[in-house]
Amino acid sequence: MKPISTNVPVSFWQRYRRLPSNILALSLISLLNDASSEIIYPLLPFFLVATLGATPAAIGLIEGAAESVSGLLKLFAGYWSDRVGRRKNLVVFGYLLASGVRPLLGFAGNWHQVLAIRLTDRVGKGIRTAPRDAMIADSVGAEERGLAFGFHRAMDHTGAIIGPLLGLLCLLLIAADPNNPTLNDYTKVFLIASIPAFLAVLVAVFLVREPSRKREASAATISKPLRLSLKGFDGNFRRFLVVIALFTLSNSSDAFLLLRASELGVSTATIPLLWAALHGSKVLSSLVGGDLSDRAGRRRLIVSGWLVYAAVYAGFAFATSAGMVWGLFVVYGVYFGLVEGAEKALVADLVRSDQRGTAFGLYNLALSITVFPASLVMGAVWQWRGAKTAFLMSAVIGIAAALLFVLMVKTDASRQKLVPTGK
Repeated sequence: MKPISTNVPVSFWQRYRRLPSNILALSLISLLNDASSEIIYPLLPFFLVATLGATPAAIGLIEGAAESVSGLLKLFAGYWSDRVGRRKNLVVFGYLLASGVRPLLGFAGNWHQVLAIRLTDRVGKGIRTAPRDAMIADSVGAEERGLAFGFHRAMDHTGAIIGPLLGLLCLLLIAADPNNPTLNDYTKVFLIASIPAFLAVLVAVFLVREPSRKREASAATISKPLRLSLKGFDGNFRRFLVVIALFTLSNSSDAFLLLRASELGVSTATIPLLWAALHGSKVLSSLVGGDLSDRAGRRRLIVSGWLVYAAVYAGFAFATSAGMVWGLFVVYGVYFGLVEGAEKALVADLVRSDQRGTAFGLYNLALSITVFPASLVMGAVWQWRGAKTAFLMSAVIGIAAALLFVLMVKTDASRQKLVPTGK
């Protein structure tokens, strides 16, 4: 595989045009799958509250449990893909499972059923995510990892722009009163959401190829006994996992941001537009952030992104109008663009190629260990002391994690600036 970068400086867009076909296929899958899930996700908190009578604490339980189950499975799926040397089958099955259960949300009669459906959906995500991320890392050289992950995240967020807009269109065409849709209206919207998810499965089956380099690197691990351990990873990677887990304790479900937006005057009918604006910000910042992480260094972008996150949550604590909410959502998208691609590229930087599936599983496990209590605590503090206290609590934890990252995690500077500066 030829690296993207050469001795001749290349421009920002030239680098993106040279990405391998496997990266393009995996990114298209994420676009389609996210379009499907994001038709549903912005409407789900209101479906739970208005139709099923769920409380903020119940929403925290649903989202926290779903993400925790997903994180645990990512570890096992990533390890297994390292062990057998093949990742594609896990990726296809994960997307297939999620696309099959997602439309059932519209038929749920209580929030307990929504919990069961969301858990199954996240099982699919848990099975596919670590092997998929390892495939992305396997498909490019070290000098364009940030670029590849940034592009993948940008396409994922493009799907998240398309999804809410389709959801809004469905509401306008199906619901007589978009501010008070019935269960039947939600059912139709959720069924429509299954179409792009099915297309994502087809792309995964027919267009994604198994990187030959990974099959060769992992062949020796097939005969090893099944054993999950941190012993093969150095202390720097372990410290990185600890700090990631701490930061995630501040990072509760985005459903709480949507509830806060509703409190401050954003109508249910415009929530999909707000969600689309957030992901538009994510797309642009992910394209820039992925490129910057190769040029300027992962560490700098991650710390900057976490501080932006803390500022946004503090902003939600003190926000007083719908206009402020729109501005905060746009800045919130910048946090994702700075952090998502850089974190995943750093995982690949810190481990050997035959450890990547397991490493991405451990990374996602570190996220999931605290995402459940993060959502539970956010919901409980909200009910106990109100939204302002809950958001300020998250901001403080985010700042503490950023400081610990600077003190505890070291990166190899020679691997962080691998691309010549373009003109």
